[in-house]
Amino acid sequence: METELSRKLGVEHAIFGFTPFPAVAAAITRAGGFGVLGAVRYTAPDDLERDLDWMQAHTDGKPYGLDVVMPAKKAVDGIGEAEIEAMIPAAHRAFVRDTLAAHHVPELAEGEASGWRITGWMEQVARSQLDVAFDYPVKLLANALGSPPADVIARAHDHGILVAALAGSAKHARRHAEAGIDVVVAQGYEAGGHTGDIATMVLVPEIVEAVAPLPVLAAGGIGSGEQIAAGLALGAQGAWLGSLWLTTTEADLHSRALTEKLLAAGSGDTVRSRALTGKPARQLRTEWTDAWDDPEGPGALPMPLQGLLVAEAVSRIQKYEVQPLLGTPVGQIVGRMNSERSVQAVFDELTSGFEKAIDRINRIAGRVREA
Repeated sequence: METELSRKLGVEHAIFGFTPFPAVAAAITRAGGFGVLGAVRYTAPDDLERDLDWMQAHTDGKPYGLDVVMPAKKAVDGIGEAEIEAMIPAAHRAFVRDTLAAHHVPELAEGEASGWRITGWMEQVARSQLDVAFDYPVKLLANALGSPPADVIARAHDHGILVAALAGSAKHARRHAEAGIDVVVAQGYEAGGHTGDIATMVLVPEIVEAVAPLPVLAAGGIGSGEQIAAGLALGAQGAWLGSLWLTTTEADLHSRALTEKLLAAGSGDTVRSRALTGKPARQLRTEWTDAWDDPEGPGALPMPLQGLLVAEAVSRIQKYEVQPLLGTPVGQIVGRMNSERSVQAVFDELTSGFEKAIDRINRIAGRVREA
C-alpha cells in the first residue's frame, strides 16, 4: 500500500492513524503505518515531552507525527485563560449546573482538578507544544483547524517537517495550498471530531483536483481496507483514520462504560454538535448533546469558551460514568467498531481488505483470469 507520499515519509503503508494515545500511535507506526499523536490534551509542556520520549523509545526508529489545534479564526486572542473564563455568561454556567443536577452527577472531590481541559485550543498553548515537538524527529505536523500561522509553517519546514492541514471543502483546501501546506487531509462529513458537511466520496476528488499536485489524504468514515482502496482510486495518496483506534486494546479511554457504548453504537448513533468545543464536532449522540442542541437552551459558545465552560462537567460525567451523558468524539464508522482488538489486528484487517479490493478491481478490469 505504497504511494509517493508514504515513500517520502519512509512508511510501508499509506495509513495515517490519528490518536490521542501514545501507545496507539506507536503501535500504528510499528505496524508499518504512520502514527500521529494528538497534542490537544497536553496543557503542560512537560507532559508532552514525557510522551514524546516514550514514543521515541517505542517506535523502533520509524517515523511518526504530531497533531495540534491552532484555530484559523479565534474568538479571543492575546489574553489568558482566566480572562477568557470571565467572558462565559452566567446563564451558560447555570445551564451546565442544572443539566448535571438533573442527571444526579456527583461533584468532584474537594481540591480535585478537572482532568479534561480544552486550553489546547488556544494558540499560545499550541505554540508551547511546538516548542517541545521541534526537539524531536517528528516527520509530519498536522493542524486540525485551518492552516497554521505562516511562522509555524516556516519553522516546521526549517526542521524538515511536512505540514498537513484538514479541509472540509475545496475552498479550504485551496487556502491551505496558498499558505504553503504540504499535505491536505480531505475530511468528509462522516468523520469524528471537527468536520464539515460534505461527504468523503464527494470531497476527496474535489480536493485532489483543487490542490494538484499536492498530496491528499482521504478521511472520514474510513475503517476498512476496501475504503482505503476507494480513497486511493479517487486520487488520494493515503488514508487518515482516527475513530477506528478508539476500541483497540492499546487505547486508554479510562472508562469501561464508554468503551461498551462505542462497541454497541451503530453508524446512526452520532451527531454533529457544538456541545464539546463550540465548533461542529461529530460525537456520540447523548442526552448531553441533545441538551446543548435544544433550540430552547442557551446554545453553545464559540471556541474556546465552550470548551472551558464544559471542562469540569465532562470530567465529572466521565469519572462517574453517567451513562445518559457519557460520550466522545467519534465518526460514523463506529458502526464497524464492534469488538476490541489490538492495533496490529486492525492493521492486518486493513491491509487484507485492501488486497481483496485491488484483486476484485483487477478481475473486473480483466487483468486477472478466474481460477
